[in-house]
Amino acid sequence: MAKATELRKGKVINYNGTPHQVLEMQHRTQGRGQGWVQATLRNMSNRASSVVKFGSTDTVEVLMTENQKLEFSYEDGSHYVFMDPATFESIEVSEAIVTDEVKKYLVPNKEYDFLLIEGKPVEVVLPASIDLKVVESPEGVRGDTATNVQKPATTETGLVVHVPLFIKEGEIIKVSTADGSYMGRT
Repeated sequence: MAKATELRKGKVINYNGTPHQVLEMQHRTQGRGQGWVQATLRNMSNRASSVVKFGSTDTVEVLMTENQKLEFSYEDGSHYVFMDPATFESIEVSEAIVTDEVKKYLVPNKEYDFLLIEGKPVEVVLPASIDLKVVESPEGVRGDTATNVQKPATTETGLVVHVPLFIKEGEIIKVSTADGSYMGRT
C-alpha cells in the first residue's frame, strides 16, 4: 500500500477491484484545508478513463507490473498468439487487449512491448513508428507533380497510408503509430 501522494504517471493501481493505470496526477492544496490528489485513471479491462480524487492521507494498492517483449506469431480467431523469445512459450492474448488501433500495426515475427500485471499481458505498448511493406499502390498520374501530392497505399496489415507518388509496391515505409501517417522510406 502507498499513499495517494506517491502516485506517478504510468503506475498501475487496484481501484474498485480492477487494475487502473495512472495517466495523469496532480497534488492539490487549498488554503488551510487538507490537500488531495486528482488522478486520471484508465481502466485496464474496458479502456475507459475517469478522474478520481483521493485525500492526501488515503492509501492505494500499487500493483506489481513488468514490461516484456513478445513476438507476434499469428491470429487465431478471437485470439492473437505471441511468443516469448526467451522461453519460446506461446501466449494467447485476447482481442480485448489487442485493440483495433493495435491490429493495424501487427506484423508477424516482429517484437512488441507488453505491460504485464502478475504475469498476464494487459496492454500492448506500440513503438513510436513501425516499418510496413506496401502491398498495393496505384501508379502516379503523369503530370501530377505539384508539391506534396500523395496517393493511398495499402500496407501488409491492411492499413491505408497516404504516401508520396514515388512509393511503389514492395517498398518498406516507416509509419507513425500515433496517427498512421507516412514518415519516410527505410
